[in-house]
Amino acid sequence: MLRTHTCGELRKEHKDQEVTLCGWVHRRRDHGKLIFIDIRDRYGITQVVFIPSVCPEAHVTAQQLGPEFVVKITGKVGVRPPKNVNPDIDTGEIELAAEQLDILNPSKVPVFEIDDAGDVSEDLRLTYRYLDLRREKVLNALKVRHHLCSVVRSFLNQKDFLEIETPLLVRSTPEGARDYIVPSRINAGKFYALPQSPQLYKQILMISGVDKYFQLARCLRDEDLRQDRQPEHTQIDFEMSFVESEDIMDFVEEMYKDVFQKILGI
Repeated sequence: MLRTHTCGELRKEHKDQEVTLCGWVHRRRDHGKLIFIDIRDRYGITQVVFIPSVCPEAHVTAQQLGPEFVVKITGKVGVRPPKNVNPDIDTGEIELAAEQLDILNPSKVPVFEIDDAGDVSEDLRLTYRYLDLRREKVLNALKVRHHLCSVVRSFLNQKDFLEIETPLLVRSTPEGARDYIVPSRINAGKFYALPQSPQLYKQILMISGVDKYFQLARCLRDEDLRQDRQPEHTQIDFEMSFVESEDIMDFVEEMYKDVFQKILGI
C-alpha cells in the first residue's frame, strides 16, 4: 500500500507517528517560509505543513503544487496548539510535518472549484464528471445509495430471500415502453432486448419453487425523458409466493421503515 492512513483518520493519539498519506491537493497556502496544504481523499482532509528546516527538498517541491495535484506525503504527526485547532474537520487537532513529497500526478487548473460548484451549470459539471464526483455533496449521495443497498440486502436476507441475478440479454417482452435492442452476432438479423424489468425470470423462479427472490435490478426503457423517467434505472425487485396483496403492502411498509430508521434515524 502506498499509504499508511487515510486523510480522515489521524487524531491526537497518532502524535509523533510517521505516516504516509495519498490524496488530492484541496487547498494551498504559502506563508513564505511555511507552506500549508490540505490533502483530501473521500475519508476527509488533513493539513500538511512544509518546513524548510525539516525537509528543504519537500519544501521546494511543494511550491509547484496546485489544486487537485495527486500527491504522496510522508511525515510526522503533530498536535496543533489550541488556538490553531480547526473544529470544522475531524482531523482539526493535528497536522502533518512533511518529510517527503512525491507528486504522483500533476493537474491542470480545474474548470470549477471542487468545494464551491454550486453556481456551476449541470452541463459543465457533467462534461467534467470526474471532477463533479469529487464534490462532497455528490460523494455523500453515493454513500447514501451504498448504505441504502446494504440495508435493503440485510433486511431481505433476514426474511429468507435469495438474491438472484437475472439475464440482461433477453427475448423481447412487450411492456409499457420501447425496448433497447442489441444485435446478435451468431444469429444474423436477430436481436436481444434489454429488459424493462425482470418480469419473466422472476415468474419462472416462483414456478420453480424459489418462493422469495430479490435483486437490485438494472432496468432499461427507451422512453422520452420526463421528471420520473430516464433511459435506465435501478429498482428493488422482489417476488413472493403464497401471499396476498395485503401481505405485500405490509412487507414493503416494514422494509421502508427499516430503511428510514437506519439511514435517516426516523
